[in-house]
Parts: sequence; C-alpha cells; structure tokens
Amino acid sequence: MIVIPDTFIKRMHELHGELGVAWSEALPRLIADCASRFDFSPQAPFSNLSYNFVLRATRSDGKQVVLKSSFMKEELSREVSVLRAYEGRGAIHVLDADEEWGVALLEGAEPGIPLSTIENDALATDIFCEVFRRLHLSPPTGSLYPSMKQHFVAIERYRERFKDMKDDMPLPPSWVENAEECLEYLIATTNENLLLHGDLHHDNILRQGEEKWTVIDPKGIIGDIHFDTIQYLLNYEDRGGDCEQVLRDRIANMTDRLGLDPRRIAMWGVARGVLEACWTIEDGEMDWHRGIQITERFAKFLD
Repeated sequence: MIVIPDTFIKRMHELHGELGVAWSEALPRLIADCASRFDFSPQAPFSNLSYNFVLRATRSDGKQVVLKSSFMKEELSREVSVLRAYEGRGAIHVLDADEEWGVALLEGAEPGIPLSTIENDALATDIFCEVFRRLHLSPPTGSLYPSMKQHFVAIERYRERFKDMKDDMPLPPSWVENAEECLEYLIATTNENLLLHGDLHHDNILRQGEEKWTVIDPKGIIGDIHFDTIQYLLNYEDRGGDCEQVLRDRIANMTDRLGLDPRRIAMWGVARGVLEACWTIEDGEMDWHRGIQITERFAKFLD
C-alpha cells in the first residue's frame, strides 16, 4: 500500500481545502484499483509533488511507467488530450487514461533527466529549439482548449477588482496599460492559431534514451506560436550571465533557429509579466514586483 506524504496532503489542503484532503487520503485505494486495471506494480512517488500525485511504477513486462492522478480532473483530461494530439512529435506517450477517475498512465522517460541539468545555456537553448520546432500543430476541430484571451483573463479580473481605486491600484498603471495594448495587438495580428504546450520550460523537457528529448505536462492553449517561448525564457534566467544578457542571447538564438519575430516574443513577455503580477495579487500575496521586473526586462526589446 502506497503511503501518501504528509507534505502532499498539506499541499492539497492549501489548494482545495477538506475536499483536497479527502481526495489525498483516498489515493491508496485509487492506486490499487489502477494497478489492477492497468497492469502495473506501484513503486514510489516522485519527490517533487505539487499539484498532482505522480507515481513511478513497473509493468509486468518490466517497462517503467508513470501514473498521474489529479484532483483537477478536467485539467488532467486536457493534458492527456494535448499529449495525444502531439503523438509522434516528441511528447510523452499516453498508455491509458480514465477521465472519471482523474488518472493517466504514461510511458516512463528513461533516464528522465530534465533539460535544466544542462548548464551550458546556449546548448540548452539549441535543444529547446529542436523540441519546439517539431511540436506545434493546428488545433483539432471543435477543441475546447482555452484561447489566449482566456489565458490572460486575470488581467481583466484585476481591472474589475480595482476599477474604483484609480490612484491606489497596486500595480503601476502604465505597465497594465502596456500589457493590455500588447495583448490586443498580438491577438489581432496572429496569422495562425496553433495548439501550444503552454508551459514549455526546462523541467518539462526530459531526456529519453541517448539523444532524444521528450515533452511532458502540457497545459494546452490556442494561440500565437511565439507565446510558447516565454516560459523557457523565464526559467533559469541568470544562467550564464546577467538576466538581461541571457534573455537577449536566448531570443537571438530562437530568432535565428526558428525564424520567430523577436518583437512578438518581447510583447508576449511584457504581457506575461503583468499576468504574473496579477496572479500574485489574486493569491493574496504582495510580492508582485517580480512580475513587473519581467515586464521591464522584455520591454527593453521594444525600445
């Protein structure tokens, strides 16, 4: 019987209250049912559990697999849908799934070392570009993935929440306005809306085999391909130099290898920084300055 770590139960309580605790405490029975149904032997959970319970397991043929279970069943269902759409494009393979149970059985990535272990930033960005190039495609007809406007809705909520405060709004008004202007322009001028990963960063790109890299944990968003560079650009941002120079080198690399427009990348970065700040405020925290620092860093590319 798998023991659920107390730290994970506490995290579920923080996120979902008593319902999250009840779901966590029912996981051992759910895992046992999945083991019987999907033919695997449970091993140990991953050490970096956060929003989902993720468990290593072994099938009867000796193959390593991963069981992912989520309290947020709809989000996991969307993740499974994106992975299946990306089949053959470098995403981890979905072996089985059950929307009602809120579980997905995934192939194991061996050795599963994340891209973040490569400290040579130029090399890591080259690998990112190779993964990026083969990943994107037109969204399935009638898909229910959120649009870019829906993804940035927290900025609209921020406006509504503080509409009567004017001079006392937490965030610098000029940056909120700049973000809104960037969003309006970018959405209006997107020539092709694609199925984006939505969270494509170093730790969601894993080594599989000697030379192959595979993608995990997509969120699924419909929009401009340039947006899918942003989360990578925000992670390990000072690796190999100061943040501004690292950002400049990465964008130059992406522009050269992927044929992307550096100005559109920068504009998405401006909007994404303000979105980060809005999320911080919604979470009841006041350390929104990091989000604005992101915005300021990207804005230098627009001068």
